[in-house]
Amino acid sequence: MAQNIKNLANLETPCLILDKEILKTNCKNVLLKCKELQVNLRPHVKTPKCIEVVKVALNNETGPITVSTLKEAEYFASSKFKDILYAVGIVPSKLSRIAKIQNKFNCVIKIILDSVEVAKAVANYANSNNVNLEILVEIDSGEGRSGIRPNDKKLKEIVSVLKQNNNTHLMGVMTHAGHSYNSNNPKTIKAIANKEKEDILHAANNLKKLGNPCPIVSLGSTPTIFFGSNFDGISEVRCGVYMFWDLAQASRNVCKIEDIAVTVLSSVINHNYQDKRIILDAGALALSKDISANKFMPNAGYGLVCDKNTAIPLTNLNVSEVHQEHGTINITNEKWFDYLPIGSLVRIKPNHSCLTCAGHETYNILENNSISGLWRRINGW
Repeated sequence: MAQNIKNLANLETPCLILDKEILKTNCKNVLLKCKELQVNLRPHVKTPKCIEVVKVALNNETGPITVSTLKEAEYFASSKFKDILYAVGIVPSKLSRIAKIQNKFNCVIKIILDSVEVAKAVANYANSNNVNLEILVEIDSGEGRSGIRPNDKKLKEIVSVLKQNNNTHLMGVMTHAGHSYNSNNPKTIKAIANKEKEDILHAANNLKKLGNPCPIVSLGSTPTIFFGSNFDGISEVRCGVYMFWDLAQASRNVCKIEDIAVTVLSSVINHNYQDKRIILDAGALALSKDISANKFMPNAGYGLVCDKNTAIPLTNLNVSEVHQEHGTINITNEKWFDYLPIGSLVRIKPNHSCLTCAGHETYNILENNSISGLWRRINGW
C-alpha cells in the first residue's frame, strides 16, 4: 500500500516534482543501452537545464553534452563541462558570445551550420579575432527542418571555405531525425532510424572523400535511438527527454507512463457544479499548451491527472482546457467533487516535459517518500 508523501502539503503550487529514483533508473537504462551499442552518449540537456540532473545522467561525470541555447552553454561551462555542442544553426551575431564563453571557462563550444554563407561568416570571424572554432555540418536526414542533404554539392563548398582558415576546424557531421515523432509504429520508427544512420554515414563518407577527416558522426532523436539497433560508424548519439520522459514519448511507445519522472503538483481551487468541472491552479504557464501526445493518446489532454502520492493516473481524468493560470478537469461523475475537494492536491503528467519544465525555476526532489530538497534550473537564451 502506497504511503503518503511527507511534506507535500508544504509546497506552494503549481510546482514541479521530480522523482529521483525514476530519474536514476531512466538515466541508467540509457547509459547501459549506449554501452551495449558501443556508441558514446552526448545527452541533450535542454530538457532538464539543471546541473544536478545532468550529473545523474552522466554518472557524475562532466562528459560531452548538447545544448540548445548559449545560456545553457555558459551555465554548464561554469560547472566544468568542457565539450559542448550547440545544436542550433549558428548565426554570426552569436560568435562573439561563444568566443567569450570558451575563453572564460576554457571549454569548446562546437557549432553547426548548413550554408556556404554562414561558413564564410564563421571563417571571417575566426580569422579576424584569432578564435578557434570547431564546426559540424548539419545534415537533413528526412525531417526537412534544416541541414543539407548528404549529396548536396554545398558540402564541397563549405569544406573549401573552412579549410582556408587555420582557426576553423571541421570536425564532422550531425543530424536529427525529428520526423520520427510522426509515428507510434515501431517498424516505421525503426525504418526512420535506419535512414537517419544511412544518411549521416553517407555524408561522413562524402566529407572524407573531400580530404577532410570526420571524427564526429553524430545523430539523435530519442525515438530513433531507442528503436535503432545498429550504430556501427556512429561516434555519438544525442537524446535528452529520456531523463524525464513524458506523455508524447509514452504515446509513441518509446517509454511507459510509469517511467515519467517529472510531474506538476497542483491544487484544486474551485468546483463548478453546474458544468461539472474541477478547476486547478496549474494552467498554460505551468503545463504548457503542448498537446503532442494527443495524436496517439487522445485522452492525454493537456496532461493526465494523477494521485498526489503514487502519481498513478486517476481514471479518465485529464486537464481538458487551460487558461494562463487555470486548468480545467471535465468530469462525468460527481463523485470526483468529493474525492478532490477544494484544497486537495493532484499531480499532472505532462505532454512534453521540455516545455512544461520551462515554465518553472526549480525541481522539488522526491526521494524516499519525502521531498528532500530543491534543484534549480535555468531558463532563457
